[in-house]
Amino acid sequence: MVFLRTLAAVMLIMPFISQPVLANDDKEGRENVSELMAELDTDIAQWRLLSEQAGKAGGMDREALLYRQDDRSFRLLADADALAREVAKLPAEGAYRQEVEQKLVADLSGASDTVFLRLEELDKHIAKNTEQVDSLSAGARISTEAYLQALESVRFQYYEALVNHYESRKLLGLPFKDSKKRLQGILYLHAEALAGEIEFSTAAQEEVQGRFELDPGNADLELAITQLSMNHTEAVDWLSSVIELQDRLGVDTSDYKTVLLQNSTGVSVGLLQSGVIEQLLREWYTKARDTLVEKSPDLFLKLIVFLLVIFVFRFLSRMTRRVVRASCDRSTLDMSILLKDILVSASGGAVMILGVLMALSQIGITLGPMLAGLGVAGFIVGFALQDTLGNFAAGAMILIYRPYDVDDFVEVTGASGLVKKMNLVSTTITTFDNQTLVIPNSKIWGDVIKNVTAQKLRRVDLEFGIGYSDDIEKAERVLAEIVESHAMVLKSPETMIKLHTLGESSVNFVVRPWTKTDNYWDVYWDLTREVKMRFDREGISIPFPQRDVHLYPQE
Repeated sequence: MVFLRTLAAVMLIMPFISQPVLANDDKEGRENVSELMAELDTDIAQWRLLSEQAGKAGGMDREALLYRQDDRSFRLLADADALAREVAKLPAEGAYRQEVEQKLVADLSGASDTVFLRLEELDKHIAKNTEQVDSLSAGARISTEAYLQALESVRFQYYEALVNHYESRKLLGLPFKDSKKRLQGILYLHAEALAGEIEFSTAAQEEVQGRFELDPGNADLELAITQLSMNHTEAVDWLSSVIELQDRLGVDTSDYKTVLLQNSTGVSVGLLQSGVIEQLLREWYTKARDTLVEKSPDLFLKLIVFLLVIFVFRFLSRMTRRVVRASCDRSTLDMSILLKDILVSASGGAVMILGVLMALSQIGITLGPMLAGLGVAGFIVGFALQDTLGNFAAGAMILIYRPYDVDDFVEVTGASGLVKKMNLVSTTITTFDNQTLVIPNSKIWGDVIKNVTAQKLRRVDLEFGIGYSDDIEKAERVLAEIVESHAMVLKSPETMIKLHTLGESSVNFVVRPWTKTDNYWDVYWDLTREVKMRFDREGISIPFPQRDVHLYPQE
């Protein structure tokens, strides 16, 4: 009741602020001040009525009326702050402003003290109900916890109202040093308590979570985790509010912001200040240094074991590659070079992956969750990379059916060149002008594949034309001599030399000798050159297209 009597004394004086004061100041500003004073009169009347009723009531009715009276108090303080800010807009030397300021100083001098008294009452009331929570039944406990939550909210509203009151008085240049220092002390104690509660709840959650992992069916542990999580979240929210108020008072809050960064899941821009980050990094460095000093022998031994396992399996990977390569070379199976290369690469990679997993297990990393995570990640990646999986399938079909091999000359998807290498995703082709083409396997397998060098023998198709006046038998004889004299032309299959067509200006022969695939272009170019030279020596013409033009004179 001390709070009620003190605040009532202050409020009884407040209506006199609304009395008009004649002065030659800014008219619009005076009107705004008058409107705020009128609003303040209404709030005072409502507050006074609630104060009288709360003094007569008892039990829960009194608590409810006090709760409503607190709401009116917040409104009164907010109106008073708004009035102070409006007065600050008036001319500094104006008589109206000076007179209103004097009344504000006289009438609001005890407002902050009154609020502090109410805060003391709230603190005692919260502490008393908190002590009784554990002894209550389930229903009563939930009701009391909700009531405590409401009281805590009221307390923080008073904190904010005091900070607003400080800012408005500072704006007018009114004294507030003692009240500010007292408020800073209250917020400091509250912030320390909340920071300790957050750190304690974090440690408790880790401990209970560890027990729950060992006994996942324990309902009590699950309930404890839920309760601790709720308390932790609530404390984080309250500490965030206290930090915001302390920042407005110019208090260094880097310690509390560090606590929030270390013990909460959400990170706001306000927490990422240079002092907070510096302190956080300093704490991390200290913990890391202490851990290294304490556990450096064990860590050094684990590192040696890790490197040793990696080294051994790297050696085994190389040996596996050599063994698989030798086995493929000596195998009676007709395997392509591409298939051999992939088998060698896959076997060595599999051994190396096994070595990395074993090395990780030696330094204390659990492989079960990692493999499960890789499985889930593989499913997600596979779903996202459906086209790549299509390339894998096409690459497997190419390896099975072997339409081409390394160093084969192929024509695929409009490109031609020598196959240089292949994996399960793509095939690399080098053109004759030394360009490198990387073609997806799905493009190749879904189109026509022309392997020019797949066969050991190839027929060279040539066509030569002679004039209509030239000796056909002589030309046949010369062509046969040229083909038979070439060392790369095969005797079997037999070369075919036939008169093919009678063209518009030439008699055309086809010459089709056989040679090894590797000698195809040498034979093609050599025979073409030799035919031109022999025809010139033998007097056989190679005609070019001719046209007869007839001119008819017109009379």
